[in-house]
Amino acid sequence: MKIYFPSQHYNAKYRRLVFPLLKAFIKNEDFTDANRQLIYGVSERDFEMVHTMNDAQIVILTMSWDYYSMTKQMPLAYALIEESRQTRKQVWSINNGDFGVKLPYFENLVVFRQSGYTSNKIIGHVGFPSVINDYISKNHLESAFLNRGYNAQPVVGFCGQSNASKGNALKEMVKQSLRNIRSQTGFSDLETQKVLATSYLRESLLKQLEKNSAIDCRFIKRKQHRAGVMKHKEGHSTTTEFYNNILESQYILCVRGAGNFSVRFYETLMMGRIPLYVHTDGFLPLSDIINWKEHVVWVDYEDRHSISEILLDFHNQMNQDSLKALFEKNRKLWQEKLTLSGFFEVQKMKFFKYDYK
Repeated sequence: MKIYFPSQHYNAKYRRLVFPLLKAFIKNEDFTDANRQLIYGVSERDFEMVHTMNDAQIVILTMSWDYYSMTKQMPLAYALIEESRQTRKQVWSINNGDFGVKLPYFENLVVFRQSGYTSNKIIGHVGFPSVINDYISKNHLESAFLNRGYNAQPVVGFCGQSNASKGNALKEMVKQSLRNIRSQTGFSDLETQKVLATSYLRESLLKQLEKNSAIDCRFIKRKQHRAGVMKHKEGHSTTTEFYNNILESQYILCVRGAGNFSVRFYETLMMGRIPLYVHTDGFLPLSDIINWKEHVVWVDYEDRHSISEILLDFHNQMNQDSLKALFEKNRKLWQEKLTLSGFFEVQKMKFFKYDYK
């Protein structure tokens, strides 16, 4: 696939806001394609960067919409989309972060995103996975991840932030309400969000599960995100605790954070475990080709008060063989479709199948 992106849009100070696929290609000259394949899993043989729009099959907006909004360069992005439309090129872009940027409709624009609400039915907006490192391969756990066997009690894990304080919940909701007012009155480019105290929601779900004696709960509750660790996160003991908690469980509670998505959802699939997924109207990637209810214990937000019963009904239909098969199926799904290379390989195949006009 031949890709064009405007290199003049790139800002090294905001590299974290570069379109995800381009991070593998915007590198120093001594960075080889072998390095690219090793680190990112993609190759210049699969995605060739070209210097002109006319030579491209796909145009990529170099930076995320958060960047263009933050730096007051939205017109620059709009101009690229219009130029691409005139040359009949589709544009890929990313709307990342906890709160998506409000965008007008462009017929040739695809917006990949994690946060947001599917019920808004915004044409051209599709789910994008959280891109994470492969903890299993890095730590040589390819066989160990299947050691978690079946037992009558479902083993549910969770390691993360939760808060039972109603005062904190009120503070969260007030902050979100104020963000919404700024959005509605034109003082902010951010989309409006549903007013919800997410750390309180997590705590209430954990408590429901803990109250049911038929469920084996393995919860590590934190007062802060990542227990307040800000530096050297990967090597910190809390990271080991987090992944061990997943590995020692069968199901992991996955529910939205400040943004309407869960990174833990993808970490659970990567580790070959089953998300106990509370659906809050969020985007899931590749929902047109993945039947997500075959991979998770699905709990609609409206049914959250029945989370224990839904889990037990699911678990009671499992046995040793079916549980192991689902572990393997979920890890394979992550490897093949939810990694950086896997996701964009699917996008490439879809593009050539439908041949954008």
